[in-house]
Amino acid sequence: MSSQAASSVASVIGHAGCERRPSVDELYRAYEDKVYRRTDRLFFILLAVQWVVGILFAVVISPHAWSGSVSSVHPHVYAAVLLGGACCFFPMILIWRMPGQAVTRQAVAIGQVCFSSLLIHLTGGRIETHFHVFGSLAFLACYRDWKVLPTATVIVAVDHLLRGLWFPESVYGVAFSTPWRSLEHAGWVIFEDVVLIWSCFVSRREMRSICEQQFQKQELLDGLENRVRERTRDLESEIVERKRAEQELKELTTQLVEASRQAGMAEVATGVLHNVGNVLNSVNVSTTLIGEKLQQSRLSHMTKAVGLLREHEANLPAFLTSDPKGQQLPQFLARLTDHLVEENKALLQETDALNQNVQHIRQIVSTQQSFACVFGVTEQLGAKRLMEEAIQLNVAAFDRHGIKLVREYSSVPPVLVDRHKVLQILINLLRNAKQALREVDRADRQVTLTITAAGDRRVRMVVTDNGSGIAPENLTKIFRHGFTTKKDGHGFGLHSGALAAKEMNGNLTVHSDGLGKGATFTLELPVAAEQLAA
Repeated sequence: MSSQAASSVASVIGHAGCERRPSVDELYRAYEDKVYRRTDRLFFILLAVQWVVGILFAVVISPHAWSGSVSSVHPHVYAAVLLGGACCFFPMILIWRMPGQAVTRQAVAIGQVCFSSLLIHLTGGRIETHFHVFGSLAFLACYRDWKVLPTATVIVAVDHLLRGLWFPESVYGVAFSTPWRSLEHAGWVIFEDVVLIWSCFVSRREMRSICEQQFQKQELLDGLENRVRERTRDLESEIVERKRAEQELKELTTQLVEASRQAGMAEVATGVLHNVGNVLNSVNVSTTLIGEKLQQSRLSHMTKAVGLLREHEANLPAFLTSDPKGQQLPQFLARLTDHLVEENKALLQETDALNQNVQHIRQIVSTQQSFACVFGVTEQLGAKRLMEEAIQLNVAAFDRHGIKLVREYSSVPPVLVDRHKVLQILINLLRNAKQALREVDRADRQVTLTITAAGDRRVRMVVTDNGSGIAPENLTKIFRHGFTTKKDGHGFGLHSGALAAKEMNGNLTVHSDGLGKGATFTLELPVAAEQLAA
């Protein structure tokens, strides 16, 4: 009964709507109405079946009960049809039109026990048929409404008492009966009523308890639903906030990458300007020397000698042989010629140096221009070419600081990369190596550049120096944005280099045995697809 009750109350709650939770009394009334309507439907069928069975009893049993072995249409058949119809028809009409109403229940109770009396009459007062009264009361108890039982009991008691006095044969099957027999029957009916009424009260208490439990469960469910809705709103807000934060992070990352790229380009430009400045110093020195040599030139002496010759052009032989100045002029011209030859040789050497420096500047500028104009383009390039272009932009600084470059290049396939990004990484690594070597006091300053294959799909470009090295605790921070150990550093270079390597499906790593033991930076890049296919 509890599971059925729970399902009934659940259905009641479903019909009650979602806007307002029904109270315990409302649940109880809805449950009660459901029981009433369900029992009404039961009696609708029961009354119809009983009517048909009563007619059969009248046709089959009544003639034998009243007329011995003679079987004929008896007036009781008409009584079964008419009276049985009257007992069943009106309650069935009320069940159809007014289900669950109190008047319907009372009508059903009256009709049911009246049919019991009719059935007893049709069977000639057989004692077995009296059990139908107890069955009717038991069915009426299905309403769980104790008020229908006194009504049915009064009808049965009055019927038995009156028919027992004036027509005992129709109710007891005997020609004579005392009122005590009717009272005895009424006593047994009242006994059953007591039991059934008690069961009705117990059942209704259970109904009330079920409704209270359901109400409490619904309160808990509503509380859980409210918490779930609140949590859902919080989660939705968190999701929206997280998406907004992710979008902002994405934008900041884009800005950071762009800033890092620009910082890397600025570093490259700074390096280029620094190298150009160094070469310009040499150009300035050469220019100054040429100017000084030209100012100190003895070419004016040649002009004086030519002037003397022109003054004595008419008597030139006599002037060269008899005049003391003329006699010294050939020797003077010989010494002047030797001096001018040496002076011209020195000027040619300075001019060559000046031209080399100018060509170096042009090469640096040309490399920088080609470096800057290919940004964002993926190309198949040779690793050796990339390394040499990066060296070209730093070679003057290495020469000035007395740093030896050692090249260890292996034959490797071309790589598929963004030239700008690779040169940015390599130039930054070379500048870091130069700065690390500048911090140590040693004669054998050296940077080793290595190019090797890393399997079939990658090429490894390594920059190794024997400079100041990296502390172990800094190895995990070296590529972090903003991290730097330099006084004038900004922490963009290696971070942007690592990002650029990742964008090209490569990676940038570092290794160092500690402070004073140098450092090794390794850039791995993917081999071009055409090479893999070949």
